[in-house]
Amino acid sequence: MLDRFFKLTQSGTDVRTELLAGLTTFLTMVYIIFVNPSILGDAGMPKDSVFVATCLVAALGTAVMGLYANYPIAMAPGMGLNAYFAYAVVLGMGIAWPAALGAVFISGCLFILVSVLGLRGMIVNGIPTSMRVAITVGLGMFLALIALKNAGIVVANEPTLVKAGDLHKPQAIMAVVGFFAIVALDRLRVRGAILIGIVLVTVLSFFFGGNTYNGIFSAPPSIEPTLFKLDIAGALSAGILNIVLVFFLVELFDATGTLMGVARRAGLLVEGKMDRLNKALLADSGAIVAGSLLGTSSTTAYLESASGVQAGGRTGLTALTVALLFLACLFIAPLAAVVPPYATAPALLFVACLMLSDLGEVEWGDSTESIPAAVTALTMPFTFSIAEGIAFGFITYAVLKLLTGRAREVAPVVWVIAALFTFKIVWVGT
Repeated sequence: MLDRFFKLTQSGTDVRTELLAGLTTFLTMVYIIFVNPSILGDAGMPKDSVFVATCLVAALGTAVMGLYANYPIAMAPGMGLNAYFAYAVVLGMGIAWPAALGAVFISGCLFILVSVLGLRGMIVNGIPTSMRVAITVGLGMFLALIALKNAGIVVANEPTLVKAGDLHKPQAIMAVVGFFAIVALDRLRVRGAILIGIVLVTVLSFFFGGNTYNGIFSAPPSIEPTLFKLDIAGALSAGILNIVLVFFLVELFDATGTLMGVARRAGLLVEGKMDRLNKALLADSGAIVAGSLLGTSSTTAYLESASGVQAGGRTGLTALTVALLFLACLFIAPLAAVVPPYATAPALLFVACLMLSDLGEVEWGDSTESIPAAVTALTMPFTFSIAEGIAFGFITYAVLKLLTGRAREVAPVVWVIAALFTFKIVWVGT
């Protein structure tokens, strides 16, 4: 039955290989059940409920990806998107987290709409590679700043804005140890390197950080504090352009890029295209909507799925295995609750470093491409706003192309995005 449904033989795989591939993918991305509650908890959301929402939406989105699209791709709340939600929207703009969830819901609905209408290709193809890369790199730099702050390695300083923290504190030392452990283990191709790093620092925190042990297993906490608490009206009144457009753009590029990258590594592309890309995007956008209803930031396809593909995963059975393992995580809430912020900081910094690897794709010899990309990436951490980084980047791109007589190279969608952000800055304010 599994062979017929998932087309295992046709894909050159078997049940055992798919199950092992699913376990491999799960081990490389399960860190999100510790990191996501920590980040959204900083925004005032109840961590226990976010933990449950994270497990549920990861299980739901991944299961739909496996059963509907039949791809070995797992999903969970996206890194970078959760940071934008917590630190830029809620803490930076002062918007209540239910309204931020409302913005996630609206962006998910827009994502569904462009997927159904077939507009996704036009939007993605119209955005220049340099800007797509810049958004990813900027998110990485933003994550890195948050990671260093959570570890106490970077602290606020009035004369210079920031400075190095007290590196003699146990929290900073443990975070550094965790980071080195993650990088070394990843280089040695140890499965679950990020998870091992988080667990290592958490264990050390009991001895050197005053942490307390509360057990491992328990019944799942209540999801009621975040379930259906989204405020769509609040999102609309808070400024749909500044919030929703950023969510939508990042979700679109993140999902499409990850899906294509993993599919390419799995040999699932036919003439450079994914046969069931639209199904995969619908699964992705549906998970975003579901996550907003459950109480978490935007969900996206995970690049860590490539580890399962490397282990032989080729069909949706790999994804279904990951989904079942995320459901099992619902019963380890006490373990998730004892993970301190400085234990997840090394994971954030590692992911941030990986996100900088795309810089090589920028055409540095063309200043009308490289300068807007640099402006985008640099503005995000320095303004502590992903939205401002994207806005300044698109405006810079359009203006430079116009001033150098190359306006015809700019796709209509770029002019529209640049005009919207210009209107927002000039008439609405930053």
